[in-house]
Order: sequence, then structure tokens, then C-alpha cells
Amino acid sequence: MTDDELLAAADAVAARAYAPYSRFDVGCAVLCRDGRVVEGVNVENAAYPLGVCAERTTFARAISEGYHPGDFVVAAITASPCGGCRQWLAEMRVERILFRNGGRVVEMTPDELLPEQFEADDLPV
Repeated sequence: MTDDELLAAADAVAARAYAPYSRFDVGCAVLCRDGRVVEGVNVENAAYPLGVCAERTTFARAISEGYHPGDFVVAAITASPCGGCRQWLAEMRVERILFRNGGRVVEMTPDELLPEQFEADDLPV
């Protein structure tokens, strides 16, 4: 699957977002190493902090379907990821991230997107 096709999948899935409060539909499509694409959308909630971002729903779905960190090649997102999702992208060990920002497509690695990221190995034992 090409980057353009993956971004088109993210655009298409964004139409299924549940964003009645912000009206900001976000889609995410992740290409897995086995060639499968897993998709997700943002889902808002009237209790604001309970909503979830498209990236988080995508990876939660992928993990529940048997994928593991490191199984992901490219994540395509219809908007720039928030700080929390940048940590998710790093922890899921996605190789590349594509996202739309101001009408242009940006490509970054997790390290470029979130330098000095938090790692579980950093926790004291």
C-alpha cells in the first residue's frame, strides 16, 4: 500500500468519527507488517476527558486483534497528533508517521515527533 493510499484510507474512515462537540473528525489508518490496515476514529464524550483520539482507538483495536508493538510500519493520520498520541505512536514502535498539517503532508519518525519520549524501561524498579 502506498502512502497516498494509506492517507486516503485515513481520510475515508474519518467520516465515521463521533465528534458532535468539536466537529473535528479525525481518522487514522495503520499499515501492519503483514500488509493489513487497521483503522480508527476519534470518539468524543460529553464528559470531555473521556473522549479518545483516533490513534488510540486504532492501536487499541490492533492490540485487541493480536498485534504487538513493533508490528506497525506506517501510521497515517488526518491531523497532527496530540502529545499523548505521540507517546502512543512511539510506544507502538511505528516506523513512520504521516499526517496532514495546514494542507500539507508531514512525514516523521516517532523520535522526530516526540524527542526524549517516556519509556517503561525508565521506571525505577
